[in-house]
Amino acid sequence: MVVMGHVIGPFGIHGQIKINPYTEYIDGLMDYPSWWLGKSDDQWQEVQVDDVRISGNVLTVKLKEFDDRTQAEKLKGLLVAIPRNQLPDLPENGADGYYWSDLIDTEVVNLVGEKLGTVTGLLETGANDVLCIKRTTTTHETHEILIPFIEQFVIKVDLKQSQIIVDWETDY
Repeated sequence: MVVMGHVIGPFGIHGQIKINPYTEYIDGLMDYPSWWLGKSDDQWQEVQVDDVRISGNVLTVKLKEFDDRTQAEKLKGLLVAIPRNQLPDLPENGADGYYWSDLIDTEVVNLVGEKLGTVTGLLETGANDVLCIKRTTTTHETHEILIPFIEQFVIKVDLKQSQIIVDWETDY
């Protein structure tokens, strides 16, 4: 399974939900008539997509299996996935050799080995994509770091080590 987003919560009273997609394009999930919802690799439930609408940077979705808000509320926080064999093939090498969702929860480290945090998502800004990184400080405070996802700053993406190396300082 490739995680392609997560359920933000219910929308309306007829069982719709809001989805935060992890896809490069906001409509990337709209090509798939069924999705899988779950929390881990072994607990997935297949659902049928009845209707999808783009609402800003989220998707508003009606699933055939859920008819009211109470049912939809139970889906909050679940991951949305597609079986990897249903996704288009990627080049084996190069910058396009992974899906955006493959980067979620990847550790981000700068050139001197300082841990900056973990990837929570990516933003498409028009000019360039941006890595969204959750950083937890030594005092357990969390804040977000935004790093342009361009060659100048992103030095290496190593999915085998679950690490992204960036040219970025901790105090930027």
